[in-house]
Amino acid sequence: MKLSIFGLGYVGAVSAACLAKEGHDVIGVDPNETKVSLIQKGVSPIIEESVGEMIAETVEAGTLTATHDVKYAIANSDLSLICVGTPSQRNGSLDLRHVRNVCEQIGEALRDRDGFHVVVARSTMLPGSMRTVVIPVLEEYSGKRAGVDFGVCNNPEFLREGTAVKDFYHPPKTVIGETDDRSGEVLASLYKGLDAPLIRTDIETAEMVKYTDNVWHALKVGFANEIGSISKALGLDSHQVMDIFCQDTKLNLSPYYLKPGFSFGGSCLPKDVRALTYKAHERDVGVPILDAIMPSNELHLRRGLDMVIATGNKKISILGFSFKAGTDDLRESPVVELIERLLGKGYDVRVYDRNVRVASLVGANRDYILNHIPHISKLMVDRIEDALAHAETVVIGNASPEFEGLADRLRPNQVIVDLVRVSPDRAGPQYQGICW
Repeated sequence: MKLSIFGLGYVGAVSAACLAKEGHDVIGVDPNETKVSLIQKGVSPIIEESVGEMIAETVEAGTLTATHDVKYAIANSDLSLICVGTPSQRNGSLDLRHVRNVCEQIGEALRDRDGFHVVVARSTMLPGSMRTVVIPVLEEYSGKRAGVDFGVCNNPEFLREGTAVKDFYHPPKTVIGETDDRSGEVLASLYKGLDAPLIRTDIETAEMVKYTDNVWHALKVGFANEIGSISKALGLDSHQVMDIFCQDTKLNLSPYYLKPGFSFGGSCLPKDVRALTYKAHERDVGVPILDAIMPSNELHLRRGLDMVIATGNKKISILGFSFKAGTDDLRESPVVELIERLLGKGYDVRVYDRNVRVASLVGANRDYILNHIPHISKLMVDRIEDALAHAETVVIGNASPEFEGLADRLRPNQVIVDLVRVSPDRAGPQYQGICW
């Protein structure tokens, strides 16, 4: 393919070297004369393993050139990659001036260009940036329509400094956010030789994936450091602790627990978070990340409560109120706390959970419901039909298979507030999900 890459910093230089090495005709574009001159001489403008050698080879082979002439680059390429910086401003917001400037220049060049050209943003931008900045600026300065006269995609990069070339050829995934199929197909063909999952989605999701990845990595570093600090205070080898932790790929390093839903509860997680943070404070170890877990959980519970209140209905039925589907454990169930708060505000509540039967509860569970929440036991109904007949708002509290397809049984005046996403494809005015 004939490519132009705008911005010859870290991401741009690596992308240019690797794509040119693959045999594509690559034009690097940058307003910085020094960077352009270095590329023209076959010298890398960045320090990164293997990139210098690759640039020297591809410049000599004629597959990589550099210029500051935007119109020339657009006229001689079919796909452009935007790799300019998006630095933070003092208040933490993104500075998109470089993105806006390069889109203005590309737009002006597209005005005089015939044929379908695809503009791909690899710069890291918050969700909505493509719709509010990139596409409007390109359309304004080109006088053309995105998805019709030219293509637009978002293609986040997952390159780590020090291993960027390896990451380019062996990425964990390739994500393409596309405005139209034609643009996505053109970009997908660029990566067809890579052994990695190719994911095509909408541009906002692609933008969000990049931030989700990076914030998760930051959280992991902070988490490991706090666990390490507690371990040291207790005389333990933190690396041994984390090595054992990381051997668990069924729960710890896995998709488990990473599906958005309602607050956590049960007899283990809340108790153990409180105990470990108490021990840290006892040893004067600051653990702000761990300290934030319980307040975050409480905030999410309030978010669910606010959604139920916002429906404007007084008759509420809760379907599933054990802390996890398939159990009868109500200890620290966030749904029980939700019920308590609704009752405190005067709502008319009914509760249904086929796994919770007062007569069959034994031990701690029986003690909990009879001695701690006896008022809730009086609100329980034995049949789901009774709960639905009562409700103006139906709250789905756990992921019991019994609740799948429930939305199809609603009366016209009923609303569902789903805390677990029991109906993945459901949407519309009668359905509201807490995180979707």
